[in-house]
Amino acid sequence: MKKSHLLHRLLTCLFIFAAATAVWAQEETVAEESHSVLDTIIDGGPLIIMIWVAILGTSITMVTFIIQLFLSLRDEQLAPSALVESLRSTIQAGNYQEAWEICRANKAYIALVLKGALERLGRGKDAVETALIEHGIREGQVIKTKNSYLSVIGVIAPMIGLLGTVIGMMGAFAVLGSAGVTDPRGLALRIGEVLMATASGLFIAIPAFIFYYYFRNRATIVMGNADDKLSRLVEDIPFEELSGVKVGDSFEAGAGIPASGAGQSRKVSTALTTNCPICNGAIEPGQNPCAHCGATLEWA
Repeated sequence: MKKSHLLHRLLTCLFIFAAATAVWAQEETVAEESHSVLDTIIDGGPLIIMIWVAILGTSITMVTFIIQLFLSLRDEQLAPSALVESLRSTIQAGNYQEAWEICRANKAYIALVLKGALERLGRGKDAVETALIEHGIREGQVIKTKNSYLSVIGVIAPMIGLLGTVIGMMGAFAVLGSAGVTDPRGLALRIGEVLMATASGLFIAIPAFIFYYYFRNRATIVMGNADDKLSRLVEDIPFEELSGVKVGDSFEAGAGIPASGAGQSRKVSTALTTNCPICNGAIEPGQNPCAHCGATLEWA
């Protein structure tokens, strides 16, 4: 009974030793093959090295664009809640020049689009809505440009990999033609190594296309949400009363004063107002009536 137990232990130890030896041999083989891949790249000459550098650079570029798009294609990035609330309060108080100044100081999508629309405020509602569409398309193209680069990467990465494979195969078959098949295993290993270039190109292209379509749909959703907020910001503007008003770099206090401005009464806030809601002229909080158009102001 003791002898059988001892024999069982001995066989177990031999099995463990054999398994460990096999694993060690396999690791050594993998290490040698990995080393041979590096040797193949180095021995391939400057052109092969440049191709692998291009593959590595393409993969880094793809990851960079994916991270940037994840950070930029968000509702809070295109239309920050604090910015939207500030613009809503300013526009409701009739401070259109101040709203334009806020937009100029911000680089968010909603600010860039609204800035162009406010510059056409004195031309009427149709002009403002057209400006929203035009500037929305323009800024949207800027956002979508980075995403289009992912599509370009998805196209060129397999071509770069295929070029490396073709050049490597040409070298392998050149050796085969001059020396013959002296080592079929070595030749097969070399062919497998040069095919890694094509595999690497496909490994880059597949996620590039996946994220390209994901971000294209994501951009449509977040830009649609931002455009809805823009529409709500301008929907209550009294365009008829602001005919001829200039907002933006060409702003002039009292320019474009409506003929019916004098004698009108309008509620304004001492906390927000620096421009007359009737003529958009610069005024001091508490001033009454407006020095530019003569409108009666009810300060709150």
